[in-house]
Amino acid sequence: MAGKVFFSVTMSLDGFMAPEAVPTEDAFSPEKQDDPGVRRWMSKWAELQAWAFPQRWFRENLKLGEGGEEGIDNDIARATFERTGASVMGKRMFDLGEQAWPEEAPFHTPVFVVTRAERDPWERPGGTTFHFVNDGIESALDQAREAAGERDVRIAGGSETIQEYLDTGLVDEFSVTLAPVLFGTGIRLFDRVDPDRLALNQVRAAASTRVTHLTYTVGKR
Repeated sequence: MAGKVFFSVTMSLDGFMAPEAVPTEDAFSPEKQDDPGVRRWMSKWAELQAWAFPQRWFRENLKLGEGGEEGIDNDIARATFERTGASVMGKRMFDLGEQAWPEEAPFHTPVFVVTRAERDPWERPGGTTFHFVNDGIESALDQAREAAGERDVRIAGGSETIQEYLDTGLVDEFSVTLAPVLFGTGIRLFDRVDPDRLALNQVRAAASTRVTHLTYTVGKR
């Protein structure tokens, strides 16, 4: 039996899932570290994701050292990882991650990158192999489903890729982690989604002292 297609994102209280200025593809190069725009973007992104950094699972997965917090935030982060049999992402997310991820990329599963660029699979230590798909989001999802088997497929990002899958009706479920930060501007999660096509049903709400986790199933109107 095939698993679900889902995404899981952290969002600011005013509805933004990314800061206003997405950095260029070389944002993480040494010469860009003093760029005010890059520093501002990285500062806001770190503020949005601050709930995850102290979690034991996050520290283990990125090999940041022993210890860390346990509780609902840690349990949800670990469960999201464990349910995922394969991931799909867009080219921009991959380009930024290729610079920022450690050598042992944090996915540990096959990842299918939706792109126009042709490239051989890129295998990393720890079980992550990036496959580059040139014939659209549905083909990438089909390949991810096959690779995932009975486990779920996660649409990892970025925002435009998530919106495209959601608006096309290919997402079964999604989770939003609401962080207590305000961006004012940025990329909204539902900016390009037709609200008349989707029906949402809230199936879970869980809160810690840091964030609130909300999960919805997705249907068609």
